[in-house]
Amino acid sequence: MNLDRLDDLISRLERAAEQLRSGELSPDAAATVVEECAGLAGEASAELERRARTDTHAPPPGQDSLL
Repeated sequence: MNLDRLDDLISRLERAAEQLRSGELSPDAAATVVEECAGLAGEASAELERRARTDTHAPPPGQDSLL
């Protein structure tokens, strides 16, 4: 997953939030959107966690190994 994928997840969550705030969804449709949001949030969380683990293994710029 790359930055574009994370941006896509964020955009989809924002659109879903707009739909839910509009009040135009039926209760069943709103429940479906909430379930989709939970899945999207889980994907985004997993990606952020993966990136955090990857970033901790890479040395900060200018701090490369001497050997």
